[in-house]
Amino acid sequence: MATVVAVGTLDTKRAEYAYLCERLRAHGVDVVLVDAGVLGEPAPEADVSREEVARAAGTTVADLVAQGDRGVAVAAMSRGASEVVMRLHADGRLDGIVGLGGTGGTSLVTHAMRQLPVGVPKLVVSTVASGDTRPYVGAVDITMVYSVVDVAGVNQISARIIGNAAAAIAGMAQAPLPGIESKPLLAASMFGVTTPCVTTARERLEELGYEVLVFHQTGTGGQSMEELVRAGFITGVLDVTTTELCDELVGGVFAAHPKRVEVAGAAGIPQVVSLGALDMVNFGSMDTVPERFRDRRLHVHNPNVTLMRTSPEECAGLGRRLAEKLNRATGPTALFVPLGGISMIATPGEPFHDAEADRALFGALREHLADGVEVHELETDVNDPQFALAMANRLHEMLEAR
Repeated sequence: MATVVAVGTLDTKRAEYAYLCERLRAHGVDVVLVDAGVLGEPAPEADVSREEVARAAGTTVADLVAQGDRGVAVAAMSRGASEVVMRLHADGRLDGIVGLGGTGGTSLVTHAMRQLPVGVPKLVVSTVASGDTRPYVGAVDITMVYSVVDVAGVNQISARIIGNAAAAIAGMAQAPLPGIESKPLLAASMFGVTTPCVTTARERLEELGYEVLVFHQTGTGGQSMEELVRAGFITGVLDVTTTELCDELVGGVFAAHPKRVEVAGAAGIPQVVSLGALDMVNFGSMDTVPERFRDRRLHVHNPNVTLMRTSPEECAGLGRRLAEKLNRATGPTALFVPLGGISMIATPGEPFHDAEADRALFGALREHLADGVEVHELETDVNDPQFALAMANRLHEMLEAR
C-alpha cells in the first residue's frame, strides 16, 4: 500500500487534516500524519508528534512557546518537519506528501517538500497558490492548489477542494512509474538568442546516446537545472547560456541564484560552459526599465521583455565572476569562447554588437581563469554549428574519459 505523509499545524488545522486523512484513506493509501503545530494541547491522532518534530529541529515545543515569536516557531518546525520527512522517505514510508495552509502553513510544508527528490509527488492546498509561488515552489515539482476560501473549517467549498487534493495525491502516490528507456541524462541551458546552438548540440548528443534536458534561463530555469545536478540525476552539463549572471549582477528580472555555475563543478561532473547571452540584462515591458538605465542601449525583444546591453565594465565583472566560479570546479571543466558573438543579436550588424564590451569580457576571463580550466577560443559566433558541435563533442569526450 502506498503511503502519503500529511504535514500540518494541527493546533490550528486539526479538523481540516482529519478530513484530508479520511479522504486519503478512502482512496486506498496509508497515511502518516505529522504535527508541526506548537499551540494548545497535543494532537493524539498524530503519527509523528509535535515534540518529535521540535526535537528534530534541536529544540522543544516549550522553548518555542516561551519565546512567543510565531516566525521563530514556524522556522524551527519547518526544519524539524524537513528532517522527519527526509527520514520517512529514506525508510521507504513516503510515496507522496501533502499539506494545507495559509502563508505560514504553506511555508512550513513546502520547505519540507523542497528537501525531497524531484519526482516524489508533492501537493499543497494553499491560500497563496494564485499569487507569486516562487518562494514556496523554488526549483522542485510542487503542485499547488488554490484553496479559493481560507483553510478554516470544512465547508461545502473547502470539502470539495480538499477532497480533490486527496484524490490527486493518492493517485500520484499509487501510480506506477512509466517505462522509459534509460539513457545518461545531460542538462543544457538555453535562451531564445542561443536556441540554434543548443538545438544543434542537443541533436548531436542525442545521436551519441544521451538524453538532453533543456532549461530556459529565466532565473528559476538555472536553479531547476542545478537542483537536478545536486540530486544526482545529471551525468554532464552543457552550460551554453550563462545569461542569468547578468541579471544577478546588474539587477534584471531573471537573476541567477547565488550558486549558479558552481553546482556541477562542486559535484565533480563534466561540464562544458560558454558565454551565451552575457550581452543582455532582462526587464519587463519598456516602462518597467529602471530610470537609471533609460539612457542605455535597449532592445524591445517583445512587448513584455526589454533587453539592455551589458556595458564593458559589467562585462569585465561578469568575466571575473565566471572565472572564479569555474576555478572552484572539482571535475572536468571546459570553457568555450565564441569570439564572433555571444548571442544572436551580438554579432556584427546586430543591435547588441559591441566589440569593446566583448574585449572586456574575454580579457577578464583570460586574466582570472586558473591554469587548470580548459579554454577553447573559436572564431565563430555562439550559434554557428561548428561551435555547437565542438562543445557537444568535447562534453562527450569528457564523459567517455570518465
